[in-house]
Amino acid sequence: MLWLLRRIGVSLVLVWVVATIVFMALHLVPGDPAELLLSSGGVAPDPAAVEELRDRLGLNRPILSQYASFLEGLAQGDLGTSLVDDYPVAQEIALRLPRTLEIILAGTILSVVVAMPAGIFAALNRGGVFDKVASWVAAVLLAIPVFVVGTLLVLILAQQLRVMPAGGYVPLLQNPTQHFVLLSLPALAIAKGLAAVVYRMTRASVLDALSRDYVRTARAKGLTPMRVLLRHVVRNAMNPVLTVLGLQMGALLGGTVLVEYVFNWPGLSTPLLRAVEGRDYPMVVGIVLTISALFLLLNLVMELLYAALDPRIRNA
Repeated sequence: MLWLLRRIGVSLVLVWVVATIVFMALHLVPGDPAELLLSSGGVAPDPAAVEELRDRLGLNRPILSQYASFLEGLAQGDLGTSLVDDYPVAQEIALRLPRTLEIILAGTILSVVVAMPAGIFAALNRGGVFDKVASWVAAVLLAIPVFVVGTLLVLILAQQLRVMPAGGYVPLLQNPTQHFVLLSLPALAIAKGLAAVVYRMTRASVLDALSRDYVRTARAKGLTPMRVLLRHVVRNAMNPVLTVLGLQMGALLGGTVLVEYVFNWPGLSTPLLRAVEGRDYPMVVGIVLTISALFLLLNLVMELLYAALDPRIRNA
């Protein structure tokens, strides 16, 4: 329990550090945010309007006062109001975040289901035909950018073969079948690179575990090959795989923008791009902080999984 509380405490401190960095970066950007927001076509904005907006954003207050209000809002779950459409940032994120997490989760499940068994089988048959072909396919998948894969999927499956829709979104409760059909292509595009990484790490970790003394000892005791594989090889090989999986999933939190754009999936990418173009600072800050917090939460979950697989980690 103490180990868990320590990890949670570290995660909370890191969230505070990230929030502070984002706040400082916002105030270190050259120029007056109020003037930038009101500028249009190179025409200087009305000074009275600029002053009104500065007062609305709290930019006239001392920096420490702004920082204190910023942290107080975060503690209450208040991320501010969008400057573009005057809509609460937290509500916009709450609406769109589950859709982004859905394609990440679907892509991760698909990659794990395919890549982990493939990596184990390739390691057990090192140098065989399957090992060579799978390793070659993984290298090719890693070399192809995700937006290229997404474009090819739309071109081939949607436009040429006409077996899948090109993109869009339907709520799950409205039409479950259509929802999962529309989800499949974005999930497949995300899964291609993740599956290649998981495959290569699984293969390498299993090969390393197979050469360990504890595996030879287990075999000498007369344990069945399946028990040796599951209890001594796979279990000890999973920690490096989970590390890579956690890092890759964290990267996907900020890397699904192109996938959502290609497939017209209404996740976080749409408000993020709109906020960047419209200089909607509260929306940008809210989305960045949300992604950062989720990345830290994901790392905490991975550490809990490490501890479940290897109890020695709890004493580290």
